[in-house]
Amino acid sequence: MNYLQYYPVDIVNGEGTRCTLFVSGCTHACKGCYNQKSWSFSAGVPFDNAMEEQILKDLKDTRIKRQGLSLSGGDPLHPLNVETLLPLVQRIKRECPDKDIWCWTGYKLEELDDYQRKMLPYIDVLIDGKFVQELADPALVWRGSSNQIVHRFRSNEF
Repeated sequence: MNYLQYYPVDIVNGEGTRCTLFVSGCTHACKGCYNQKSWSFSAGVPFDNAMEEQILKDLKDTRIKRQGLSLSGGDPLHPLNVETLLPLVQRIKRECPDKDIWCWTGYKLEELDDYQRKMLPYIDVLIDGKFVQELADPALVWRGSSNQIVHRFRSNEF
């Protein structure tokens, strides 16, 4: 899996101060997508062990308390990305059980196959659905268009 960007301190993509990883690869090709450069699976740089270690180090850093990790893209729930992200989210929940994980996907919850659903036990907040330009509303919180749904599976209180 490749990724386009990693923000060790982010206050925009989810609640609280977070780490955010923008993965490469998306097949939805939503009209009006704000991150079209993320559509290519070869965009960015390879996600490697060093990047994984950096994310864990940042999540454990007590100098800047982070509420958790946000996964965006691209599409983190594309099967080619799940292959890499599933072990990552499992490790985060094992080593940082007090951190939450947010994930944005163009798939609807009911469209996820069994393989993609393996991510769900580790995701606290899932924002699902393709971006629909005709339903875009800048007043929406955590989503770009009104068809997208914010699913709160778990809520960590800090």
